Amino acid sequence: MENRTEVTQFIVLGLTNTPELQIPLFVIFTVIYLITLAGNLGMVILILLDSRLHTPMYFFLSNLSLVDFGYSSAVTPKVMAGLLRGDKVISYNACAAQMFFFVAFATVENYLLASMACDRYAAVCKPLHYSTTMTTSVRARLAIGSYVCGFLNASFHAGDIFSLSFCKYNKISHFFCDVPAVLTLSCSDKHIGEVALVFMSSFNVFFALLTILISYLFIFITILKMQSSQGHQKALSTCASHLTAISIFYGTVTFMYLQPSSSHSMDTDKLASVFYTMVIPMLNPVVYSLRNKDVRNAFKKVVEKANFSIGLGL
Repeated sequence: MENRTEVTQFIVLGLTNTPELQIPLFVIFTVIYLITLAGNLGMVILILLDSRLHTPMYFFLSNLSLVDFGYSSAVTPKVMAGLLRGDKVISYNACAAQMFFFVAFATVENYLLASMACDRYAAVCKPLHYSTTMTTSVRARLAIGSYVCGFLNASFHAGDIFSLSFCKYNKISHFFCDVPAVLTLSCSDKHIGEVALVFMSSFNVFFALLTILISYLFIFITILKMQSSQGHQKALSTCASHLTAISIFYGTVTFMYLQPSSSHSMDTDKLASVFYTMVIPMLNPVVYSLRNKDVRNAFKKVVEKANFSIGLGL
């Protein structure tokens, strides 16, 4: 405990030490974060306001938007503040909290994407039984299970890493308190922590991916059996947004976490981390809104109502 408490704060080295890049990066990340807030919170509000979107698919999508907002907010504001003020110090407890919430929300997203695959399976493969299969209680259990798995996983990682000793060296070669970056600073035996990181990350990703792959295997078999091209097109359009989201998410996560620590390059990891902490939460609402006619129609309806109300006020 004495060794561990020697470090009471960490210094987050950030993306760059070049002063000329601080303000441009701050502007870029601010724009990305504002789009993320508007897109994800706007999606949640849109789904709540439009009764036509009160279906299982949009229930999961609203939760996905909340989670994207959550894990972007766990990282981006602190990065923006560091770029603007040049303050690279983060307290021990704040670092643990940032890691906890980031891992929690990222894991919840992992399982929500798997739950959405199950929903797409029920919609395409068993359309006549969809309303009885994907009931309110079923989707509530899937969502609650996703959150429970996420926060249990975060508790394990944060608890495991911050129970290690940190002896004097406290410079995190990253722009936030990510698990691998903090783990490398410990002066304790890190072997168990590294094995646990790879095992838990692999289990969470592969379990969710297996669920997604099995669901889409049955979906594609069902699509191949369809006689009409219209049926093919409708089924594929139903799954297109979800397939895009899982490709972006799992491509980045696999690159980041499912490799040995000796293969990690911090510069490469930082670029990948910018993508999954800031860009992916911004892209998901765009992917789902651009490719989804119901969302676009609901947005138009809200805008028309707002314009009508403004017209009455004038």
